[in-house]
Amino acid sequence: MGRITGTTRLLAVLGDPIEQVRAPELVNPLLDRLGRDAVLVPVHVRPDDLAEVVGGLRRIGNLDGLLITVPHKFEICRHADELAPAAAFTGSANAVRREPDGRWRADNFDGVGFVRGLRAAGHEPRGRRFALVGAGGAGIALAAAVLEAGAARLAVCDTDGERVKALLARLGERWPGRVSGSTEPRLEDADVAVNATPLGLRPGDPLPFDPGALPAGALVADIVMKSRQTPLLRAAAARGLAVHHGLAMLDHQLDCYRDFFRL
Repeated sequence: MGRITGTTRLLAVLGDPIEQVRAPELVNPLLDRLGRDAVLVPVHVRPDDLAEVVGGLRRIGNLDGLLITVPHKFEICRHADELAPAAAFTGSANAVRREPDGRWRADNFDGVGFVRGLRAAGHEPRGRRFALVGAGGAGIALAAAVLEAGAARLAVCDTDGERVKALLARLGERWPGRVSGSTEPRLEDADVAVNATPLGLRPGDPLPFDPGALPAGALVADIVMKSRQTPLLRAAAARGLAVHHGLAMLDHQLDCYRDFFRL
């Protein structure tokens, strides 16, 4: 990271917890390579404090934008003046920027980053059957993105039945007949199984699903980035299944961030 001076512009990544975020490790070297006098810093914000913190951050004159992680991706949309199409459709955002007129615009790049990461690793989503566990802010973005990329079918699971129902209504209107939902994972015929929950961030977390329930040849993907080899991915690899690491989703969002924040 370059020298911080009185002219340095600020970006912040907001989350709870915050220790697991990897964005500063990737975005700050990008800022250095681009010769930008800017820095991305992590900010720990508990859900009850989000409105107050965001209100204060908006008043910081040299703050150009925010990255958003768990659990704030839905709620942050309430604090934006404008939602880009991906954020408007999913109701979830992972990036917010200050416009020249002072308005705040939110967008979501989780889905495009995930799909680009899959393709870069040789895993084409088109025609494949996906099982997605987790219908939160990242999950809904990934769901829309894999369907847009041509997934043959998507089975969404979340312990919150109302959240599943709302997601099915949103996705089913655009992609009728290709989406189903449940409160228990349906893995028996999935080609790709994705963990879009925070399970794996904390020691002792249970696995989000049992890789042993997947057919041979399935791919297991995890969006948790705290460590490259999450407990889920270790369990999947031990069963001979192919795995896809969470950091790929962030790696393939960097170009999106560069364009979005006009770096």
